[in-house]
Amino acid sequence: MKPTFPQIILKPGKEQSMKRFHPWVFSGAIKLVNGKVDEGDIVTVYSAQNEFLGIGHYQIGSISVRIFSFQNIEPNEAFWKEKLLKAYNLRKALGLVNNDETNVFRLVHAEGDELPGLIIDIYNQTAVMQIHTVGMYLIRELLAKLLKEIMGDRLVAVYDKSSKSVPFKANINAVDSYLIGNTGSTVVSENGMLFKVDWEEGQKTGFFIDQRENRYLLQKYAAGRDVLNMFCYTGGFSFFAMKGGARLVHSVDSSAKAIDLTRENVELNFPSDPRHEAFASDAFEYLRDIKDKYDLIILDPPAFAKHRGAINQALQAYKRINAKAFEQIRPGGILFTFSCSQVVDRERFREAVFSAAAISGRSVRILHQLTQPADHPIGIYHPEGEYLKGLVLYVE
Repeated sequence: MKPTFPQIILKPGKEQSMKRFHPWVFSGAIKLVNGKVDEGDIVTVYSAQNEFLGIGHYQIGSISVRIFSFQNIEPNEAFWKEKLLKAYNLRKALGLVNNDETNVFRLVHAEGDELPGLIIDIYNQTAVMQIHTVGMYLIRELLAKLLKEIMGDRLVAVYDKSSKSVPFKANINAVDSYLIGNTGSTVVSENGMLFKVDWEEGQKTGFFIDQRENRYLLQKYAAGRDVLNMFCYTGGFSFFAMKGGARLVHSVDSSAKAIDLTRENVELNFPSDPRHEAFASDAFEYLRDIKDKYDLIILDPPAFAKHRGAINQALQAYKRINAKAFEQIRPGGILFTFSCSQVVDRERFREAVFSAAAISGRSVRILHQLTQPADHPIGIYHPEGEYLKGLVLYVE
C-alpha cells in the first residue's frame, strides 16, 4: 500500500506547465495545502480538477515544489536507485566511466537528471555531493549508500558538501562531512592534464567540471599566442593553452589562494615552465592597461547575477568587462567569453557582449557558441537548466 502524502492543490489553469513536464511548482500557483507540510516533505500535486500531476519535495520560497516524478509512484529505495542508475548509465554512454584520460565528471545534474536539488561530481574514486533542497538533504545517506552499490569498487568515498548550498531557512545546521570513507584532496585527470582538487576547501564541489570541452577547444587556438586567463581559479584554461603551444600564459584571479593552486597545477603538468606567470589582482584593475599585450583572452567570471533582481547589474558588468577586452586585445585576437549566471539567458548575454563590441568599434565575428558539456544535461522541459553560455570571437 502506497503511503499517503500531503496534497498541494493548484489554482485553476495553473496545471499547464506541469502537464508540459516542467518540474517546478511556484508558490503563486498554489490554491491550498491538504495536510501539515514541513520543508523537505514529500508532497503530491493535483490540479483544481483533482488530476494527479506529480510528486516532489516541498520547500519554502518562490519555488514551492520540485517534482522528481510525474508518475504516482512510491519514492522508495528502489525508486532512488533506479534514478541514480539511469544517470550513471548516461555517463557510461558518454564514455566518461573507465576513461583513462578523464576521471572527473558530473554524475548527477539536478533537474537535468530528474533529481532536482542534487549535484554529484566524481573525482576519480570520490563522489562529492552538493545538495540544494532539504528534501534531498534528508536522504543524503541513502543516496550515498545506493551510489556505492551502483559503482562498487570504483567508489571509495562520498563527501557531502552542502553546508553552504542547502537552504539556510530550514535551520538544519548542515555540516560538510564524509558519508562514506575519507580520501581528502586528490589529483584528477582531464583529457590527460592533471589537476589538484580540494573539495573540502575549494569552490563549488572543488573544480569547474563544466568547462572541460571548452578548455579542450581553447587548446586548438593557443599555438603561438600570448594568452590571458582572467578569473583563472585553479588554472584549467591556462595549462590547456600551454599544451596547445601558447607562447606565454598569464593567469589572473582576485584570490591569492586560487593563484597558489594555479601555480601548483601548472607545476604538475609543466614543471618550471617559464611561459607561465600568475597574478593575484582584481580583474577590472588588471584589464585597465593591457593594450596589445595579448592575442587570446579568456573571460570566465563567477556568476554576476545569482537572482533575478541582479540581472541588470550583471548585464552591465558583462558589458564592461568584455568592452575592456575588445578595446585592448591585439588585432586578429581570439576572445573566449562566458556567463555562468542561470538567470541571464543566452540572448541577453549575447546582447551584452554585442554592446561591448559596438562600444569598442572593433570588427568581431562569432566562431563558436558554447554551452555546458553532456554530463551537465539540460532537461528539454526545463530550459532553465542551461546556465553556461559562451562565445568564441575573432577580433580584427
